[in-house]
Amino acid sequence: MNDTSDITPESAAPLSDWETKAAAQAKLEAELFTFNKAALFNALALASVTRVVVSFDGYGDSGQIENVEAQAGDEPITMPAAAIEIAEAVWDQAQPKRSSVSIAAAVESLSYDVLERTHCGWENNDGAYGDIIFDVAEGVITLDYNERYTSSEN
Repeated sequence: MNDTSDITPESAAPLSDWETKAAAQAKLEAELFTFNKAALFNALALASVTRVVVSFDGYGDSGQIENVEAQAGDEPITMPAAAIEIAEAVWDQAQPKRSSVSIAAAVESLSYDVLERTHCGWENNDGAYGDIIFDVAEGVITLDYNERYTSSEN
């Protein structure tokens, strides 16, 4: 058995400049995701939207949102036209880029963020498809994710 009690954080290799920047970027992106989610859910609630279902599909190194449906209860409704402020992390910048966007654009942005955070590369090769559900009453985003793959047997 090896005794590793001599290893301290100071003896670990220092992070490179890129690793330090990447860690700061990831931290800021996580904070901004929470900020953007809260702003979006607040705007949806004010517009009486109870749920948004976003369908996505991707394969062959390409992917997109196929459909976005806003609902009030079980009834489909038109997406509210209001604008909200969202923030986006910019590489190697301490302050985010802030923009005013439509609620529909914010839904799309957060949908791509959910896919990137949970299944980076969802659009590659055989790809994936599914739904991202924004439950306004519960304040949660649920991902129903289906991954495709090719199988071969001999």
